[in-house]
Formats: sequence, structure tokens, C-alpha cells
Amino acid sequence: MKKSHIIGIIVIALAIGAIVTTFADSSTYASFAEAKESSSEIHVVGKLVMEKEMVYDPVKDANYFSFYVRDEKGVECKVVFPGTKPQDFERSEQIVLTGKMEGSEFHASKILMKCPSKYTNDEVETKEFSAQES
Repeated sequence: MKKSHIIGIIVIALAIGAIVTTFADSSTYASFAEAKESSSEIHVVGKLVMEKEMVYDPVKDANYFSFYVRDEKGVECKVVFPGTKPQDFERSEQIVLTGKMEGSEFHASKILMKCPSKYTNDEVETKEFSAQES
């Protein structure tokens, strides 16, 4: 075989490997029940439960925020976020959480809020908050 053929095969193998890795890392949305069974980080979509308590006291601990979310299957779960409370958090229509279950609590590393736009009723504004940025 020529060197160009070998190099071509290697390039094709690397491209296939990159595609497979990309698809393996991409995740779909799950429920809290599925998050309990998974050991890896997972995305959970839900709505903020306004009737339950939100805990954020920046004087006591500025990197602790807890709240309750109801997932798309109707299951409520306490969520703990190691960061500051996002601005206008209560106004969010939908929340996408990235993290994993630890016991009966979901520990989120990222929060993506889908909020109603301040300017028009048709647009939806999204904000992402990460524990590293807080």
C-alpha cells in the first residue's frame, strides 16, 4: 500500500471516531426516575414548583441554592445547585437541568432557563447558568 492510502484510511478512521464520540456524548432529556438509574450526567426538563420553598441565603452560603422541580412525567424532586440563584428565576416557564441524582436530590451543574421575553409574547429568551460561572 502507498503512504497516501494509509494516511487516507487513518483520516477516515479518525473522522468516524469523532462522529461516534459526538453522538455518544449527546444526551436526550430524561425524567427524575431515569436520572436515579443513571450514574452519568443527564438532562432533565421540568417546571419550577412555586408552592415549595426555594432556599438561597447569600449571607450564609452564596454557593447553595435549592428548589423543587416537577419533570414532564409529573414527578417532583428537590434540586441543589452549587451556585448563585439566577436572576428572574421565578419567571422561568421551563427549566433544563444538567446533573445527576445523589440520593433523593438532583444535584445540578447547569441550569438553563426558558423565560418569557420582555419584549414580545412570541419569543422565548433562554439563559444558561453554570456552577463554575457562579
